[in-house]
Amino acid sequence: MNEARVAMIRQRLTAALAPTELEIQDDSAKHAGHAGARSGGGHYNVRIVTREFSGKSLVQRHRMVYDALGDAMHEEIHALSIQAKTPDEA
Repeated sequence: MNEARVAMIRQRLTAALAPTELEIQDDSAKHAGHAGARSGGGHYNVRIVTREFSGKSLVQRHRMVYDALGDAMHEEIHALSIQAKTPDEA
């Protein structure tokens, strides 16, 4: 597990979206040998709950997560699975 990368993801999502719940799972080891893993990008599952998602479509919520992660989506993250919910949905 790349703890520094998980910490960076946590920091960026917390700063941008103020989640009430945030779980990050590093699944990179499950993808050893995969093209994305060879290039250094990690595989992550994120479950994020925030009021910021209220009134937003699923596509808009995912875009908010991608925007919060910025350049890491091109450099440090190869694959990202997102569960994005409001507190009422969680």
